[in-house]
Amino acid sequence: MAVRDLLMREDLPLTPSEEKIVRLLLAEYPTSGLGTATSLARRAGVSDPTVVRLVMKLGFSGFPDFQAKLLAEVEARLHSPLLMMESKRAPKASGSPIVTYLRSVGEAIEKAQTSAPLQSYDRAARLIMGAKGEVFTLGGRFSRHVAGMFAGHLVQLRPSVSDIGAVSAQTFDILAEASSRDVLIAFDYRRYQSDVVAFARQANGRGIRIILFTDPWQSPIAAFSEVTIVSPVEVTSPYDTLAPAVGQMEALVARIVSLADSGTRERIERLEKVREQNAVTVDDADAEETARPSARKPRKDRNA
Repeated sequence: MAVRDLLMREDLPLTPSEEKIVRLLLAEYPTSGLGTATSLARRAGVSDPTVVRLVMKLGFSGFPDFQAKLLAEVEARLHSPLLMMESKRAPKASGSPIVTYLRSVGEAIEKAQTSAPLQSYDRAARLIMGAKGEVFTLGGRFSRHVAGMFAGHLVQLRPSVSDIGAVSAQTFDILAEASSRDVLIAFDYRRYQSDVVAFARQANGRGIRIILFTDPWQSPIAAFSEVTIVSPVEVTSPYDTLAPAVGQMEALVARIVSLADSGTRERIERLEKVREQNAVTVDDADAEETARPSARKPRKDRNA
């Protein structure tokens, strides 16, 4: 379990002094825990023994053990594909790298079933469908494509859905009109993207409620998101996989559909009529015409 998750356990009994340390650790996670126990105690306004008692209450043998776990998390969060190239290289005798990779993706998707509580999906679904204003989707260099897919689903289920796409200087102008009536759905996986984090942080400052899809090490956005859905990302490749994230996104869509009322169904019917009028998709007749072999003219005999 990640240190952040240990700090956020609801069953963790804390004294007022220990609570001060936890607030500091979470507010500036993970950097606040990378100094000495004395510096952490001084910043939190508590004694050194209080820091030691807290980390032992979290299950660590002492502050060095606590810090070693935190440093391991930081190292894992910062890994680049280049750094992982050798460590993730499959042995030559291990069989097809394609089969090995696909098997690891399947295992990651299976882990995704228990990576986030089902209540998180329910809360996220109700937050999205209950938003009185805009619902925005946002992601990083790769994850923004998952965000765009999610927006494509949501636009069928409710009005006022916007996919932000790649973040630019102009993107931040959106915040000028934003309010607590809006919801931001952010996708951010290690190595976390600074502009995505900055936009989400400023959105939070404007009162926008935030839903976050992230990895086990958790984007800095987790510090102020209302709902966080964690996805396994490690596979037998230097590059993390987003396949479980896509599955989780589609699972949330399924949950939203299960909560849909008659108004949602009517919206889908209206959209289908518009698409039909504009021949947006291939209907059965078109498909049959496309599949039918073209009539061939009889070939003339050259000797005739």
